[in-house]
Amino acid sequence: MSDEYERLIHKYPGRIPIIITKYNDSTLPDLDKHKFIVPKNITTSQLIYILRKRIHLESTQAIFIYINNILPPSNTPIYELYNEYKSDNGFLYINYTNENTFG
Repeated sequence: MSDEYERLIHKYPGRIPIIITKYNDSTLPDLDKHKFIVPKNITTSQLIYILRKRIHLESTQAIFIYINNILPPSNTPIYELYNEYKSDNGFLYINYTNENTFG
């Protein structure tokens, strides 16, 4: 695990460190930051809601998130995805795009 991960977990117990980046071919706006620390119990749909607000997405525009090229179910708690897909450095890496690329 990385030093940054250890520092974040110590400072924010009960939260999960994630890094969110946009797929290269996506036409969605960029996020103003990529590192987030979120409560363990939020769901995928709640995370999508947060992303929509941060990039000022219109209600008619779609957004999809992927973890290891897998589209997670919307009702899955982030801690379950973290336990299954976290990287060796302790972060959960998430990509977002406006197209259902792998579906």
